[in-house]
Amino acid sequence: MSGTRDAENRIKVLPADPEAAAVLKDWAAQEDALLDVAGLDLTGADISGADLANGLLTETVLRKANLSGCDLYRAHLESAVLAEADLSGAGLVKAVLDEASLTGANLDGADLGSAELWGVDASGASLRESRLHGAALLETKLYGADLSHATVQETSFKVFLDDRSIVEGLTGTVFGPARVAGAEGVRELNGRDLEVWLNERGARVEVLTP
Repeated sequence: MSGTRDAENRIKVLPADPEAAAVLKDWAAQEDALLDVAGLDLTGADISGADLANGLLTETVLRKANLSGCDLYRAHLESAVLAEADLSGAGLVKAVLDEASLTGANLDGADLGSAELWGVDASGASLRESRLHGAALLETKLYGADLSHATVQETSFKVFLDDRSIVEGLTGTVFGPARVAGAEGVRELNGRDLEVWLNERGARVEVLTP
């Protein structure tokens, strides 16, 4: 009986896709099973609070899915579609998100310590109060993203920003350079120039020299 209750608690809403729903049900019924939904369509699913550590979600479609509070430690999310997904409060420490889509996603309060985000499109995403310590944001698009009160610590911040990007309260240390799009075109900023751009917008960030 308790096993059935645990399975129900792990999946609040099943995806519409029958194959993905069947795989999720099978995973939920097995105690301590590793989630493997690579390439499946989990649009709209709600598995908030689930233990997805080391999970295989490569190329998984998770558009508008609820993954809030999930443990995604070392999870593989390469090329996953997480547009408008709810990842608030999720643990993404050492997760691999290379080339994933996070457009409009909610990552408020998420822990992305040492996560890999090469080539990620996080335009319009909300990362308010997130932790990005040691994360690798390389060629990451943060156009219009909200990093209010997020913290960085020796974070690789080779990102794309624009005048809509919100960095008020962003604190800590980063490695540049970043590219900033504006009316005058795209500028590459590093060192003191990047510090000035960020801190004039309410951040308290030091740009480190490699």
